[in-house]
Amino acid sequence: MSSIVITSVPAQGHIAPLLTVAENFVARGDDVRFLTGAAFADRVAATGAEFIALPAEAEFDERPLCDQFPERAKLKGTRAVAFDVEHVFARPAKAQYQALASVLAARPADVVLSEPTFLGAAFLLGRVRAERPPVVMCCVIPLCIESRDVAPFGMGLAPARFGNRARNAALLAMHRRILRGAYATIDAFHRDVHGTAMPGTFMNWGRRAEALVQFTVPAFEYPVSDAPPNRCFAGPLSATGSSAPLPPWWPDLDGDRPVVHVTQGTVANIDYDQAIAPTLSALADDDVLVVVSTGGRPVDTLPPLPDNARAAEYLPYDELLPRTAVFVTNGGYGGVQYALRHGVPIVATGGKEDKPEVGARVQWSGVGRRLRAEHPSPRALRREILRVLNDPRYRNASERIAADMAASPGFDGLAEIVDGLVGTSSSGGTR
Repeated sequence: MSSIVITSVPAQGHIAPLLTVAENFVARGDDVRFLTGAAFADRVAATGAEFIALPAEAEFDERPLCDQFPERAKLKGTRAVAFDVEHVFARPAKAQYQALASVLAARPADVVLSEPTFLGAAFLLGRVRAERPPVVMCCVIPLCIESRDVAPFGMGLAPARFGNRARNAALLAMHRRILRGAYATIDAFHRDVHGTAMPGTFMNWGRRAEALVQFTVPAFEYPVSDAPPNRCFAGPLSATGSSAPLPPWWPDLDGDRPVVHVTQGTVANIDYDQAIAPTLSALADDDVLVVVSTGGRPVDTLPPLPDNARAAEYLPYDELLPRTAVFVTNGGYGGVQYALRHGVPIVATGGKEDKPEVGARVQWSGVGRRLRAEHPSPRALRREILRVLNDPRYRNASERIAADMAASPGFDGLAEIVDGLVGTSSSGGTR
């Protein structure tokens, strides 16, 4: 039996796949502790793992971020990334590290698993190797390391056909200037803890981890010639689809009309103009059935539904997606991965966080279309939905990725990496 500590910022999209990881390690008999926000205590406990709360300084509520930081709403691209890095990820880093150090001091661990934005795990790498357990970055978002082959994270730019590396070098210089405030905050905290600035950059800490496991397949990630040797692909690790009951209108999914499913997930579902409202308006007169999931919000908060639309708070995805012709999303990584597991082509709208990167990969990989606008017009959205619906190339590309995902190692691949690392450190204690 191994002792495993899992860490994550308290954000739904980062937590969800790690809950599946925790559940699987518990099922095979490992001792699992999960350090994250109090809002997820019950969900962690349901996996059988031991929940450990982050201190107040490392907590945040992801739902009202724009209420907490009104200036964030106007930011886009790299400037939005820089704001989040500094205010959401950098400022809690020292408290995260101290909490993680306390967990390890109380009971040493064989390995620490962390998602990329939990900088406490990056700070743990500042200890000498003999004084800490190995660290595995579980990449639950698009790959965010810096590379000569890829534009900086957050810009949502696929590799260019010509002059790609020159473009990326220029963009990286600009990106680092924009993020200098965030990097200065991180370096100051790292000096407080270890006496030195953080090696490299925030974006590159996965290169220093013992392993970097990407929760997708190579066909949905840009080729990177300077990828670190510690990187591998496990495929998507997410829970099975929602076990929500079938709604009373379920018999309407009888195959007579193509089904277009639209959702904004369970967090970014307050502003329906991101994807749901324009989809309803765009397709109101088309011979399709639009199926809406509100992600937990009451259905009566939706705009008026046209005759060809149906809605529910939650839907059983393993039942719905095989019946779906097009998946419309605001770009959540987990939802996109789940749609691709079923071979469903995608239309992604714009957004913040990692959503520009997800949308760019949707279009680059050939599985769908991407609109850069966070609030697309119904006309533009209709054009892209019908393009994906009527062109079989998008479905074919999605089905190829679905086959890759079915053949990926999944949890077994991650477990093999963890088992290979267990026992390679002599201490999990504090510095």
